[in-house]
Amino acid sequence: MKKLLLSVLALFSVQALAITKINGAGASFPYAIYSKWFSEYSKIHSTIQFNYQPIGSGGGIRQFVSETVDFGASDAILNEKDRAKAKHKVMHIPTVLGAVAVSYNVSEINNGIKLDGQTLANIYLGKINKWNDAAIVKLNPTLNLPAKDILVVRRADGSGTTSIFTEYLSAVSAEWENKVGTGKSVRWVTGVGAKGNDGVTALIKQTDGTIGYIDLAHAQKNNLSVAALKNKNGEFIIPDVNAVSLAAANFKRAGDDFTGSIINAAGSGAYPVSAFTYLLISLKEKDSIQTEIHKFIKWALTDGQKYAQPLFYAPLPKNLSSDVLEAVNKL
Repeated sequence: MKKLLLSVLALFSVQALAITKINGAGASFPYAIYSKWFSEYSKIHSTIQFNYQPIGSGGGIRQFVSETVDFGASDAILNEKDRAKAKHKVMHIPTVLGAVAVSYNVSEINNGIKLDGQTLANIYLGKINKWNDAAIVKLNPTLNLPAKDILVVRRADGSGTTSIFTEYLSAVSAEWENKVGTGKSVRWVTGVGAKGNDGVTALIKQTDGTIGYIDLAHAQKNNLSVAALKNKNGEFIIPDVNAVSLAAANFKRAGDDFTGSIINAAGSGAYPVSAFTYLLISLKEKDSIQTEIHKFIKWALTDGQKYAQPLFYAPLPKNLSSDVLEAVNKL
């Protein structure tokens, strides 16, 4: 009888401690906040364990639509081709807002470089290849810009950060839009490719004369110089959480979808390369994994938002987070 009782207790103990593992993959842009969320959530819900691979939005979308993972993450909105590949309808869940910073390493100048959209596009088109080019000098008359080659750094993998950056270049340069366009992967005219925000950050850090685009969290954590970009109001804005929030101040979603762009948004103080980032979930028949993902999303959109600002992300606007919560509650 004693052995039977011990066996029953052991069985209940194993069941009570059973771990639910939830696998995800995708964007590296929000990795700092997502890893914090997963860690904090698991402290509260000890039987839930997240495994998230920041392989880039392109890879995350591929794994998500093939159902290799339980959820995806992307800074780019799924296109029609990707949606068609998915076995179930896809819902984009905006989680936080972030900035794509234009970082540079010019040994003679620690900070203070200003750029406008056209000049930045021309750098990435290979038309401007010296730091003392007349167009850059005109924007920075007080800086002693060196006659040094510009080494352009960009992503080598499919990337939501690239999608955000190229959407901005397309918005400010007709030539860029016609020659290169927007996407997670594009046919680059110039530059050296690196994998992930980590790879681009490392290359900028190690190489004098470089310019590249990375998420603000990577730029801040690595003490990289960032350019002030000219916004739609004609102001030169250095990316920070407040400038990202201002870019979303007038955002209004269309219809039942929670996707939308705040690239080059109008408004005083708005940083022009700001964007939402999304979790991707399947609207399939709910199972235990889907139930736990929905619970996590509700936490992330409420208690989890307080972790955004210390990690250089902006919380969602209250009206948007309320709408998303209402939709998730109906799933």
